[in-house]
Amino acid sequence: MKNKKRSPLKDRPLRYAGQSLDEQINDLRDSMLPWIMYPTFWIAYIMLMWLSQVFPPSKSTISVPPFISYLLFFAFIGYCAYKIIIIRQKINQLKMARDGEKIVGEELQELIKQGAAVLNDIVSDKFNVDHVVVSPHGIYLIETKTYSKPSRKDAVISFDEENVYVDGRAVDRQPIRQVKALSTWLQGLLQKSTGQKFFVQPVILFPGWYTEKMKKGQEVWVLNPKALSTFIENEPVRLKETEVHLVTFHLSRYIRTFEPKRK
Repeated sequence: MKNKKRSPLKDRPLRYAGQSLDEQINDLRDSMLPWIMYPTFWIAYIMLMWLSQVFPPSKSTISVPPFISYLLFFAFIGYCAYKIIIIRQKINQLKMARDGEKIVGEELQELIKQGAAVLNDIVSDKFNVDHVVVSPHGIYLIETKTYSKPSRKDAVISFDEENVYVDGRAVDRQPIRQVKALSTWLQGLLQKSTGQKFFVQPVILFPGWYTEKMKKGQEVWVLNPKALSTFIENEPVRLKETEVHLVTFHLSRYIRTFEPKRK
C-alpha cells in the first residue's frame, strides 16, 4: 500500500491585487460556454432536416415545417449572440477594473520601502476591500475606481463630502459612502481580533484621472494613485513598529483563514 501524501503548505497564500475580479471574469467566461455550444445542436438539427428534404424517408412522418425551423434557428442564434455580447461587455468592464487594481497595487509597492505593509483583496461574504496599507503613519483602506475617460483632456474627478463626480456627473454607486462603510467594518474586525481600536483612513483612488485638490480635513481622501505616497508621508507617525506588525499579522491571518460562504 502506497503511503498517503499531503501538501507541505500549512497556509494559503495572501491574495493578489484584483484577484476577486479575476475570479468574476473566470465565472463569466464559464457562463458564456453554453451560449457558444447551444447553436451547434441547432445546426445539427438543421442539417438533419435538410438531409430529410434531400433524401425523404419512405414512410410519412410528422415534422416541423422547414420555414418554422429556420425561423426558430435564426431567432435562437440571435439570442445566443446577444447573451455572448452582454457577457463580453461585462468581462471587458471587469478587466478594466482589475487592471486598475493591479496598477494601484504596483504603486503601493513603493510604500513598502517606507516601512509599510500592503495587503490586497481582503474578502468577506458580501464584499471585498481592494487594498489596505498598514504604515507607521496609520492604516489606510483603499478602494480603486477605474472609469473610462472622454477623449478631451480637461475631464476631472471632483467631489464633496457625500458624492464623487466623474466629468461633472455624480457616480451612482456612492463610493464615499461605500468606503466609509468598509473602513468601519475593518475597524471592527481589527478591534475584535487585536483587542485594540485603530483609526482607519478611507481612501478612493482613480487611476489615470486628474482629481481636484482636497479641502483641509476631508474625511475621505480622493486621489490619483501617484499622489497617495506623498499624502501618507506627510501624515504624523501614529503607530509604533510593534503595532504595525500586530495589525499586519492579524489581517494576514484573516486573509489566509477566512472561508466565504458558498452561495
